[in-house]
Amino acid sequence: MKAFLALYNKEMGQLLYSPIAYAVGAIFMLVSGFFFYNIVVFYALNSQQIAMQGISGEGINVTDGVLTPYHLNIALISLFVLPLLTMRLISEEKKQGTFELLLSYPLSNVTIVGAKFCATASYYAFLLFLSLYQVMLLAYFGPPSLPVVFVSLFGLFLLGSSIIALGLFISSLTENQIIAGGLSFGFGLLFWIIGWVNSFTSSVAGEVLQHLSLIVHYQDFSRGALSSVDVLYYLSFIFLMLFLTIFKLENDRWRM
Repeated sequence: MKAFLALYNKEMGQLLYSPIAYAVGAIFMLVSGFFFYNIVVFYALNSQQIAMQGISGEGINVTDGVLTPYHLNIALISLFVLPLLTMRLISEEKKQGTFELLLSYPLSNVTIVGAKFCATASYYAFLLFLSLYQVMLLAYFGPPSLPVVFVSLFGLFLLGSSIIALGLFISSLTENQIIAGGLSFGFGLLFWIIGWVNSFTSSVAGEVLQHLSLIVHYQDFSRGALSSVDVLYYLSFIFLMLFLTIFKLENDRWRM
């Protein structure tokens, strides 16, 4: 545990001193703020039109009208920005020549991979925490459902952690950060849109591919529904990617 905490603190220090982390944070907050502003404006105009026309506004609320689409947009933003964080996790050490030194330390591959993953996931959790201030602004229109807020954020964390685990594995395959970042985004996008195949076919294969989609399993979370199937999917995806990363490091260790 001491070795894990030491490596975790080292990774957090490198992350917080990296300009990429601040660039990712700035992009995340600016783009999410832009989407939030537009969603709120659309919701306000729609509510005003309904009131002027004398139509019943039953069923219209800030949770469904603002919170759910806002968090779905955050999920999309995460797909784009998280590869910028994961691309350096192992590939940078390989390029700088410190990767072999890291493997020579009395540290298990599980400790190395776990510390890198947890440090990046912690930073992502911090970004999600910062996004709460925009949710608090919804109190102007009406307080959103707190259970929906926290379930949706939990789903976002699982979704983002899955992208991080995927990016960590790809980062272990190359020493070029640009290639690692590009492949991480590419494969993340593939797992994002793979469920679209089900729209063109009703076969069993289409249903299986839809089940593999990252965003499909988040849709229930965005509505405040906590499903054990969706949680199990994300945890299994994360475990598989981390296992593949550990297996790759084990091969690298044997080749040294």
